[in-house]
Amino acid sequence: MISLDEAVTARLESHGERFEVLVDPDAALAIKRDEFEDDLEDVIAAEDVFEDASRGDRPPENALEEVFGTTDPLEIIPEVIKRGEIQITAEQRREMQERKHKDLVNRITRNAVNPQMDDAPHPPERIESALEETDFRIDPMEPVEAQIDDALEALRPVIPIRFDTVTVAAHLPADYAGSGQAKIREFGDLQSEEWQPDGSWIGVVEFPAGMQNDFYDLVNEVSSGEAETRIVKDEDDINTR
Repeated sequence: MISLDEAVTARLESHGERFEVLVDPDAALAIKRDEFEDDLEDVIAAEDVFEDASRGDRPPENALEEVFGTTDPLEIIPEVIKRGEIQITAEQRREMQERKHKDLVNRITRNAVNPQMDDAPHPPERIESALEETDFRIDPMEPVEAQIDDALEALRPVIPIRFDTVTVAAHLPADYAGSGQAKIREFGDLQSEEWQPDGSWIGVVEFPAGMQNDFYDLVNEVSSGEAETRIVKDEDDINTR
């Protein structure tokens, strides 16, 4: 369960009765869109249905039966959310907006590159600064992933930017291959790997282009700086870094 401070109220008025439930705001939006796949008990503040959540008043059981056909809160809570309205305070709205704005900046930073600078990643500070120059504002009631295209469209007149992936081959010496390859293969989508006769390891990994510096830092860390990396553009064009 979540704390009361984290919860918003979902309210449904039907058959002359009012029903309220306390739920995580992002989970409430996912439930409303039929996109919720987690455990309901993890995203509610109370396994209960209220007539007035602020006072703790509960509706009569016959009203629950009449409107929902059950008195089980775990069956009723999603129905209240789907059929009702999500109530958020100005403070909750501000906190949701700030959280989703940070998430948006992080996602753009991980995936975007500067096509005018050899596809170098954009630092998050540059994304933040550029967004401030646009009219784009994150909608706290919409999923972040649904707003990325609009954010990119707003950013393009301000900075050169595009979403891309990069494929990098990493060669770990034998002394570091055993433990190092496990961490590298988890960084992105492992395209191929090969153990060499000398015990060294070569892995080809695809990941969001904006995470190149993070990848190189990881490779250096697991190999004490002794690994080699190559950006793989195609089978005939491999640039040594």
